[in-house]
Amino acid sequence: MFLPSDNDEHTHLFAMPIIKILPHVEYCPQGAQVQAPAGTSICEALLDNGVNIEHACDMSAACTTCHVVVREGYASLGEPDETEEDLLDRAWGLEPQSRLSCQAILSQQDVTIEIPRYSINHAKENH
Repeated sequence: MFLPSDNDEHTHLFAMPIIKILPHVEYCPQGAQVQAPAGTSICEALLDNGVNIEHACDMSAACTTCHVVVREGYASLGEPDETEEDLLDRAWGLEPQSRLSCQAILSQQDVTIEIPRYSINHAKENH
């Protein structure tokens, strides 16, 4: 089995950052920790690991149901684009470290997220 060394230029391909999810009454009452490869969106990582966060637009950056607040590791996710920022303006519980989890791509750094208690499904609720 090939395991890259710390100085291997391909080490980043094998990075498996940890996403710590703070307790949420519906999705993970006890909180959770999941791992996913770098380059995966937070939303994909959650869904792949049994945390069934809402994603009404099927991760196409057209709603705010997958909104999360990144409590640690925000800077490692890269900057949100203009479309994401415009959508976030309509999210319930918007904070400076809010992201759409479908657009927040994991790097090699661990992150801690909080899923807001409520979300707004604009398509379903006619907003």
